[in-house]
Amino acid sequence: MVILDRDGVINEDSDDYVKSAVDWVPIPGSLEAITRLNHAGITVTVATNQAGIGRGLFTVEDLNQMHAKFQHALARVGGHIDGIFFCPHAPEAHCECRKPAPGLLRAISLRFAVPLSEVPFIGDSKRDLDAALACSAQPMLVRTGKGLRTLQEHPELLQYPWFDDLAAAVDDLLVGSHPA
Repeated sequence: MVILDRDGVINEDSDDYVKSAVDWVPIPGSLEAITRLNHAGITVTVATNQAGIGRGLFTVEDLNQMHAKFQHALARVGGHIDGIFFCPHAPEAHCECRKPAPGLLRAISLRFAVPLSEVPFIGDSKRDLDAALACSAQPMLVRTGKGLRTLQEHPELLQYPWFDDLAAAVDDLLVGSHPA
């Protein structure tokens, strides 16, 4: 199993939020990378904070339309996602599912009956890495999205595996350097 953050890892991120299916644009090579994981027999899930719902910037229906576009685009290259888990809460809610809290990752672990200690979590932010560490998952960072800024602001994170993009991270996983 591999868990992926969404915005900045799979699709382009925006400081103004990805609010609609029109705004959802895949990062070049990300869909093909997911497909390679699928073809290697690896379960792929997504854990994503979607505070725009809690802030009233878009609805769950809008999010479902984004994910439908994502799934259709992925299917066109022969891939699929086994589960999408999201937190709809604004940070002020202090919920257990909003990363850096580990709730989403634990929900994935329970749903798929997989211990997180053997699961890579690929993200682009410190909160992604913190969520992985909070539940003993294997943190990996990409420089896409907020990743480059994250590494510049937190050079201590360079101790964890980091990659230019999801395609490079998947290349590394598929050659067996990290558990999947």
